[in-house]
Amino acid sequence: MAWGTRIRSAARAALLHFGLSLLVACAVAGLVFRVWYPAPFHELTGGRSLFLILIVVDVVCGPVLTLVLYDPTKSRFKWRIDLTLIVLTQLGALAYGLNQVAGARPVFVAFEGDRFRVVQAMDVDATRVQEAPEGLRSLGYGGPRLLGVRLAQSGDADYLQSLQLSLQGLHPSFRPSRWRLFDEQIPAVQQALRPVGELRNKHPDRRAELDAQLAELGLSDEQVGYLPLVREETTDWVALVRRSDGQPRAYLQLDGW
Repeated sequence: MAWGTRIRSAARAALLHFGLSLLVACAVAGLVFRVWYPAPFHELTGGRSLFLILIVVDVVCGPVLTLVLYDPTKSRFKWRIDLTLIVLTQLGALAYGLNQVAGARPVFVAFEGDRFRVVQAMDVDATRVQEAPEGLRSLGYGGPRLLGVRLAQSGDADYLQSLQLSLQGLHPSFRPSRWRLFDEQIPAVQQALRPVGELRNKHPDRRAELDAQLAELGLSDEQVGYLPLVREETTDWVALVRRSDGQPRAYLQLDGW
């Protein structure tokens, strides 16, 4: 068979494989961005970058292997073996990549006294999840949930130890023994809320964006407060919270400190 004919046949097979891989990628994207990393958490936690790396590797590796190995002169048996190996390689890469994406998924938006903190699965020691109250003993795969956190008080026996752990990067939100149901801390959330007017004064150039967000929520300045939203080195986000029930209604990339 002429070399050009083989290349054209292989290119058609690789293009078909690419199309099928793209369909799988779209289905995976639905899981990642609609469930594990709903906006804006894909941006806050780097989920978008992780997903793009996963998809580029997975979508490219299968069709490239097909392009290299496909030969119309091969018997069906040999080609099935090749195709099986290609698909297994691709599925292995997809499974590994999804495991990495799942390990970094945000599992909680935790109230920590004067802020909300994004907690990712990798922040929590899975062997200690059973120390959490009943109802919080699973990180789950259904997207980030609201979480309350009991902060250490100066009279607590473990107060100094808790401070030391926080200084080491093990924040109270990362420790299951400190977790509480969010509903139990709604009054504390409502009390900690800052007036939206402070955001307007801090960011006069972003007032139109803030107004548009409040209009979309159907809420006035008096009905909403805010708290900073943080994730390790990322500290320039805020949560807009409805005062009546303490529920975060939107997140904006604004420095709230």
